[in-house]
Amino acid sequence: MRRVGLLGGTFDPVHFGHLRSAIEVREQLQLDELRLIPCARPPHRDMPGATAAQRLRMVELAVGQGGGLQVDDRELQRQRPSYTVETLESLRLELGADVALFMVLGWDAFCGLPGWHRWQDLLELANLVVLQRPDYDLEVPEVLKDLLAARSADQPERSHGQIICLSQTPLAISATHIRTLVGNGASPRFLLPDAVLDYIENEGLYRPSTED
Repeated sequence: MRRVGLLGGTFDPVHFGHLRSAIEVREQLQLDELRLIPCARPPHRDMPGATAAQRLRMVELAVGQGGGLQVDDRELQRQRPSYTVETLESLRLELGADVALFMVLGWDAFCGLPGWHRWQDLLELANLVVLQRPDYDLEVPEVLKDLLAARSADQPERSHGQIICLSQTPLAISATHIRTLVGNGASPRFLLPDAVLDYIENEGLYRPSTED
């Protein structure tokens, strides 16, 4: 069974925390590929500081060639907020029912699932991969405790319907911190790929507005 991983996000900008998580998930679950999927208009966050086209380009620069990571721009084709369940439905239509899909979530995102659009349908379309951060303490809603008890698996072998929790290398990197550094005139080098930093500098991204 072909195994495809999916890691969505605003990637504003993409950094080594995203990329390291993607590599570790791909290797631990022996995925054939892992797709980074930038979203256009995230329904749960403020509008990104960079445009959709700029964020897509940064992810393309970060991924480069090989490594088992790919870029999927399907959410950027929508002229409305990006809902994960619709992305999974689109992928199912494209890839078929026999492909195992693994949707990657951070621990905080998983705990917030009850607020997502049609969240109960996610496991009908994919397996969930929850990245556990040892430095993050967040209470799990009761409905998700029951779901974890019923759907948890060490190594999901089905195309959908199971939950696996993975530990990851703790990298204290955030896009918010990178944007703050750039806005303050400080260097974020070594927090993100050089090609992405060069693009940020050339495009003048995340700098304070010069307008009155």
